[in-house]
Amino acid sequence: MAPAADQAALQVVFAQYGGILSRSASVLVVCRQWTRRGGEVASGGTTVDVRLSRGAHGWTVDALRPARPGPPTRALPADTRTALSDARITLPPAAVADLRGGRVHSSVTRAMRALARSHRIEVSVVRSGHPLDVFGTDRPSDHPRGRAFDVWRIDGHAVVDPSTSRSLIERFMRDAAAAGSYNVGGPVLLTGGGPGQFFSDATHHDHVHIGFRA
Repeated sequence: MAPAADQAALQVVFAQYGGILSRSASVLVVCRQWTRRGGEVASGGTTVDVRLSRGAHGWTVDALRPARPGPPTRALPADTRTALSDARITLPPAAVADLRGGRVHSSVTRAMRALARSHRIEVSVVRSGHPLDVFGTDRPSDHPRGRAFDVWRIDGHAVVDPSTSRSLIERFMRDAAAAGSYNVGGPVLLTGGGPGQFFSDATHHDHVHIGFRA
Protein backbone atom coordinates (compact mmCIF):
# COMPACT_ATOMS: atom_id res chain seq x y z
CA MET A 1 0.00 0.00 0.00
CA ALA A 2 1.12 3.57 -0.66
CA PRO A 3 2.46 6.02 0.38
CA ALA A 4 5.71 5.00 2.03
CA ALA A 5 5.64 5.47 5.80
CA ASP A 6 7.43 4.56 9.01
CA GLN A 7 4.46 2.46 10.11
CA ALA A 8 1.17 1.43 8.56
CA ALA A 9 -1.99 -0.37 9.62
CA LEU A 10 -4.48 -1.83 7.16
CA GLN A 11 -8.11 -2.83 7.66
CA VAL A 12 -9.99 -4.91 5.10
CA VAL A 13 -13.52 -3.53 5.28
CA PHE A 14 -15.09 -5.99 2.88
CA ALA A 15 -14.22 -8.25 -0.03
CA GLN A 16 -16.84 -8.79 -2.71
CA TYR A 17 -16.94 -10.45 -6.07
CA GLY A 18 -16.28 -8.27 -9.08
CA GLY A 19 -17.00 -11.38 -11.12
CA ILE A 20 -16.64 -15.13 -10.91
CA LEU A 21 -16.43 -17.80 -13.59
CA SER A 22 -15.42 -21.43 -13.42
CA ARG A 23 -11.70 -20.70 -13.88
CA SER A 24 -11.26 -16.98 -13.22
CA ALA A 25 -12.46 -14.41 -10.72
CA SER A 26 -12.24 -10.79 -9.65
CA VAL A 27 -12.43 -9.98 -5.94
CA LEU A 28 -12.76 -6.32 -4.94
CA VAL A 29 -10.99 -5.79 -1.63
CA VAL A 30 -12.11 -2.60 0.12
CA CYS A 31 -9.40 -1.27 2.46
CA ARG A 32 -8.81 1.49 4.98
CA GLN A 33 -5.26 2.42 5.91
CA TRP A 34 -3.49 4.50 8.53
CA THR A 35 0.14 5.58 8.12
CA ARG A 36 2.61 7.31 10.42
CA ARG A 37 5.54 9.39 9.27
CA GLY A 38 7.40 10.98 12.13
CA GLY A 39 4.76 12.23 14.54
CA GLU A 40 1.98 12.58 11.96
CA VAL A 41 -0.76 10.01 11.37
CA ALA A 42 -2.76 10.08 8.12
CA SER A 43 -5.79 8.03 7.13
CA GLY A 44 -6.67 6.77 3.68
CA GLY A 45 -7.22 3.56 1.81
CA THR A 46 -8.18 2.12 -1.54
CA THR A 47 -10.04 -0.70 -3.28
CA VAL A 48 -8.00 -3.39 -5.00
CA ASP A 49 -9.30 -5.52 -7.85
CA VAL A 50 -7.62 -8.87 -7.15
CA ARG A 51 -7.57 -11.12 -10.22
CA LEU A 52 -7.39 -14.87 -9.74
CA SER A 53 -7.23 -17.94 -11.94
CA ARG A 54 -8.03 -21.54 -11.09
CA GLY A 55 -5.58 -24.29 -11.92
CA ALA A 56 -5.00 -27.90 -10.99
CA HIS A 57 -3.88 -26.94 -7.48
CA GLY A 58 -6.50 -24.30 -6.70
CA TRP A 59 -6.78 -20.54 -7.05
CA THR A 60 -3.78 -18.29 -7.78
CA VAL A 61 -3.53 -14.50 -7.57
CA ASP A 62 -2.52 -13.19 -11.00
CA ALA A 63 -2.73 -9.41 -10.58
CA LEU A 64 -3.51 -6.61 -8.14
CA ARG A 65 -5.23 -3.56 -9.63
CA PRO A 66 -5.64 -0.73 -7.10
CA ALA A 67 -8.26 1.96 -7.61
CA ARG A 68 -7.23 5.17 -9.36
CA PRO A 69 -9.97 7.68 -8.52
CA GLY A 70 -8.22 10.77 -9.85
CA PRO A 71 -7.83 14.20 -8.23
CA PRO A 72 -10.63 16.05 -6.43
CA THR A 73 -12.53 18.84 -8.13
CA ARG A 74 -13.37 22.15 -6.51
CA ALA A 75 -16.96 22.48 -7.72
CA LEU A 76 -19.23 19.61 -6.69
CA PRO A 77 -22.98 19.34 -7.33
CA ALA A 78 -25.21 19.80 -4.30
CA ASP A 79 -26.37 16.16 -4.42
CA THR A 80 -22.77 14.97 -4.23
CA ARG A 81 -21.91 17.25 -1.31
CA THR A 82 -25.00 16.06 0.55
CA ALA A 83 -24.22 12.38 -0.07
CA LEU A 84 -20.68 12.88 1.21
CA SER A 85 -21.95 14.41 4.45
CA ASP A 86 -24.93 12.10 5.05
CA ALA A 87 -24.33 10.09 8.25
CA ARG A 88 -26.59 7.31 6.95
CA ILE A 89 -24.32 6.71 3.93
CA THR A 90 -20.98 5.04 4.69
CA LEU A 91 -18.44 5.34 1.88
CA PRO A 92 -14.99 3.70 1.79
CA PRO A 93 -11.94 5.80 0.82
CA ALA A 94 -11.96 5.02 -2.91
CA ALA A 95 -15.68 5.82 -3.16
CA VAL A 96 -15.19 9.11 -1.28
CA ALA A 97 -12.45 10.00 -3.77
CA ASP A 98 -14.75 9.05 -6.66
CA LEU A 99 -17.42 11.47 -5.46
CA ARG A 100 -14.92 14.21 -4.68
CA GLY A 101 -13.48 13.81 -8.17
CA GLY A 102 -16.79 14.88 -9.69
CA ARG A 103 -16.97 11.93 -12.10
CA VAL A 104 -20.02 10.23 -10.57
CA HIS A 105 -23.41 10.92 -12.17
CA SER A 106 -25.99 12.77 -10.10
CA SER A 107 -28.38 9.83 -10.61
CA VAL A 108 -26.08 7.81 -8.32
CA THR A 109 -25.83 10.37 -5.53
CA ARG A 110 -29.56 11.15 -5.70
CA ALA A 111 -30.33 7.43 -5.33
CA MET A 112 -27.93 7.13 -2.39
CA ARG A 113 -29.74 9.97 -0.66
CA ALA A 114 -33.17 8.51 -1.46
CA LEU A 115 -32.21 5.09 -0.07
CA ALA A 116 -30.65 6.67 3.02
CA ARG A 117 -34.02 8.15 3.98
CA SER A 118 -35.26 4.67 4.88
CA HIS A 119 -32.03 2.66 5.29
CA ARG A 120 -28.51 2.96 6.61
CA ILE A 121 -26.34 1.92 3.68
CA GLU A 122 -22.69 0.91 3.49
CA VAL A 123 -21.27 1.24 0.00
CA SER A 124 -18.44 -0.98 -1.22
CA VAL A 125 -17.70 0.28 -4.74
CA VAL A 126 -18.72 3.25 -6.88
CA ARG A 127 -16.46 3.95 -9.85
CA SER A 128 -12.78 3.18 -9.31
CA GLY A 129 -11.47 -0.26 -8.40
CA HIS A 130 -14.16 -2.05 -10.42
CA PRO A 131 -13.43 -4.02 -13.63
CA LEU A 132 -13.87 -1.89 -16.75
CA ASP A 133 -16.11 -4.51 -18.37
CA VAL A 134 -18.76 -6.76 -16.89
CA PHE A 135 -16.55 -9.67 -15.84
CA GLY A 136 -16.11 -12.31 -18.51
CA THR A 137 -17.63 -10.12 -21.26
CA ASP A 138 -16.65 -7.22 -23.49
CA ARG A 139 -19.67 -5.21 -22.31
CA PRO A 140 -18.66 -1.99 -20.50
CA SER A 141 -19.64 -1.88 -16.84
CA ASP A 142 -21.65 1.07 -15.53
CA HIS A 143 -19.24 1.45 -12.59
CA PRO A 144 -16.16 2.98 -14.32
CA ARG A 145 -18.49 5.41 -16.08
CA GLY A 146 -19.75 6.66 -12.71
CA ARG A 147 -23.23 5.25 -13.22
CA ALA A 148 -23.46 2.55 -10.54
CA PHE A 149 -22.75 1.73 -6.92
CA ASP A 150 -22.73 -1.43 -4.82
CA VAL A 151 -24.06 -1.81 -1.28
CA TRP A 152 -22.69 -4.55 0.95
CA ARG A 153 -24.49 -3.81 4.22
CA ILE A 154 -28.06 -2.59 4.81
CA ASP A 155 -29.21 -1.33 8.21
CA GLY A 156 -26.22 -3.04 9.81
CA HIS A 157 -26.84 -6.40 8.11
CA ALA A 158 -24.38 -7.78 5.56
CA VAL A 159 -26.04 -8.88 2.32
CA VAL A 160 -23.91 -12.04 2.27
CA ASP A 161 -24.84 -13.07 5.83
CA PRO A 162 -27.30 -16.01 5.72
CA SER A 163 -29.03 -14.60 8.81
CA THR A 164 -29.89 -11.34 7.04
CA SER A 165 -33.60 -11.15 6.35
CA ARG A 166 -34.47 -11.88 2.72
CA SER A 167 -37.38 -9.49 3.06
CA LEU A 168 -34.96 -6.68 3.99
CA ILE A 169 -32.86 -7.34 0.89
CA GLU A 170 -35.93 -7.63 -1.34
CA ARG A 171 -37.36 -4.38 0.02
CA PHE A 172 -34.03 -2.62 -0.48
CA MET A 173 -33.74 -3.85 -4.07
CA ARG A 174 -37.24 -2.62 -4.85
CA ASP A 175 -36.45 0.71 -3.17
CA ALA A 176 -33.37 0.97 -5.43
CA ALA A 177 -35.55 0.43 -8.49
CA ALA A 178 -37.98 3.06 -7.22
CA ALA A 179 -35.01 5.44 -6.86
CA GLY A 180 -34.47 5.21 -10.62
CA SER A 181 -32.15 2.24 -11.14
CA TYR A 182 -32.71 0.33 -14.37
CA ASN A 183 -30.45 -2.55 -13.29
CA VAL A 184 -30.70 -3.92 -9.74
CA GLY A 185 -28.82 -7.12 -8.94
CA GLY A 186 -28.52 -9.08 -5.73
CA PRO A 187 -28.81 -12.50 -4.11
CA VAL A 188 -32.57 -12.63 -4.71
CA LEU A 189 -34.19 -12.74 -8.16
CA LEU A 190 -37.23 -10.49 -7.92
CA THR A 191 -40.30 -10.52 -10.11
CA GLY A 192 -41.93 -7.43 -11.56
CA GLY A 193 -40.26 -4.22 -12.59
CA GLY A 194 -39.31 -3.35 -16.14
CA PRO A 195 -37.75 -5.80 -18.61
CA GLY A 196 -34.49 -7.04 -17.10
CA GLN A 197 -34.66 -4.54 -14.24
CA PHE A 198 -33.88 -7.18 -11.59
CA PHE A 199 -31.24 -9.88 -11.86
CA SER A 200 -29.34 -12.34 -9.69
CA ASP A 201 -26.21 -14.40 -10.29
CA ALA A 202 -23.21 -15.85 -8.45
CA THR A 203 -21.32 -12.54 -8.58
CA HIS A 204 -24.10 -10.67 -6.79
CA HIS A 205 -24.78 -13.02 -3.91
CA ASP A 206 -22.71 -10.79 -1.58
CA HIS A 207 -23.88 -7.28 -2.50
CA VAL A 208 -26.61 -5.28 -4.22
CA HIS A 209 -25.70 -3.62 -7.52
CA ILE A 210 -27.57 -0.43 -8.42
CA GLY A 211 -26.99 0.88 -11.95
CA PHE A 212 -28.21 3.83 -14.02
CA ARG A 213 -28.34 4.70 -17.70
CA ALA A 214 -27.26 8.30 -17.04
